[in-house]
Amino acid sequence: MADVSLRQLELFAALPNFTTLSAAAAHLHISESALSQAITSLEKAVGEQLCVRRKARGLTLTPTGQEFAAHARRIIADTQELVLRAGRGEELQGPVKLGCYTSFATNVVPELLEGFPKRHPGVRLEIMVGTNEELLSALEAGRLDVALVFDVSLPLGYRRRRIYATELEVHLHPDHPLAKADAVDLADLADQPCILYDAAPSIRNVTDAFAARGLEPRIEARVTQISLVEALVGRGLGYGLLMSRPNVIPMSMEGRPVVIRPLDPPVTLSHVVGIWPADMNLTPRAAALLDFAVEKLGG
Repeated sequence: MADVSLRQLELFAALPNFTTLSAAAAHLHISESALSQAITSLEKAVGEQLCVRRKARGLTLTPTGQEFAAHARRIIADTQELVLRAGRGEELQGPVKLGCYTSFATNVVPELLEGFPKRHPGVRLEIMVGTNEELLSALEAGRLDVALVFDVSLPLGYRRRRIYATELEVHLHPDHPLAKADAVDLADLADQPCILYDAAPSIRNVTDAFAARGLEPRIEARVTQISLVEALVGRGLGYGLLMSRPNVIPMSMEGRPVVIRPLDPPVTLSHVVGIWPADMNLTPRAAALLDFAVEKLGG
């Protein structure tokens, strides 16, 4: 069998992130011809074509190439882990690349960034905030170790760990008639103006919740930021329906108070989970981060 170097595997593992050979070469700080030669050498060693290189159509990995790249990423990750752990005893060292879903990042990331490095000073926490699509793409490309997302409509092929439970809650102006109740029935909101958080999976959660009761929300405004939902609720322009989050202060960005009440009967009970590709093993650092997140956010 022909020799295959770790550098060749490292180069090929990065290819799924790029649509052209030139873009891959530029990112990897290597000439395009050298990268092409490394690919050709790997194809000879494997005995199969790993990618299609056409100037007009860019770079496309064959099914064998996609599988090879996935295995190469695991080998690179295992090798890096071996180097980090060698001779360092039980102390955790190295990076953890964490992705976090946009809508609850403000309530989760500060606690993790403040507390986790204090417990594990040798670990460097790197954060990416994004949509489900952006986080899943980054996980598949090996740019993240783990991502925190809602346990809703996730594709197959991911392992998951529950971090904290979450459910739909109603956010009200303090003078709203329903603000004095201990809990609110969704049916009592149907004829009230709704400030809809216009982002997935929130839209589906809200519409499905009303539809299950044979109702429709009376949408007053659609906004794409939770802080704007709170600001409009704080001014008495309507109510908001948002998934419960840790570290929430019942106040709008303008300093106006907001009342948060549970729904009775409860609606959209789910979890925020840490996910990672099923064919990848969590590093001890990433596993420790999830332990910390459960400890701090799961209560």
